[in-house]
Amino acid sequence: MSEGQTLPSEGSKKIEAGNWAAGERAGESVRPLIDDPAGYRTMLLQVAPGPLGVTHAHDTIEQIYVLEGDFFDDEASYGSGDFVVRMPGTQHRAGSRGGCTMMVFYAPLADSAA
Repeated sequence: MSEGQTLPSEGSKKIEAGNWAAGERAGESVRPLIDDPAGYRTMLLQVAPGPLGVTHAHDTIEQIYVLEGDFFDDEASYGSGDFVVRMPGTQHRAGSRGGCTMMVFYAPLADSAA
């Protein structure tokens, strides 16, 4: 995956999305935005139609905003405008019936970011 930008040391910073690249799993394409050593990651993610992936968990907070299409996990189905947040260690697997584009954010817990 192409690397995104780090967080600015202060103020604000315009971030250009990287090129679409193959994601970690088959059927995924990623445009990285932020990939910071402190554990903050932001990306655009396209997911092709497909079944639930393997069960996994993240060591950071995972936040997903569905821009278009559909996305589902073991708990619910989501569509455009839906927002999902998962705390670190939450076991899950996901898929899409018709494909989707979403913005995904990963962030460490506040007490572990210091």
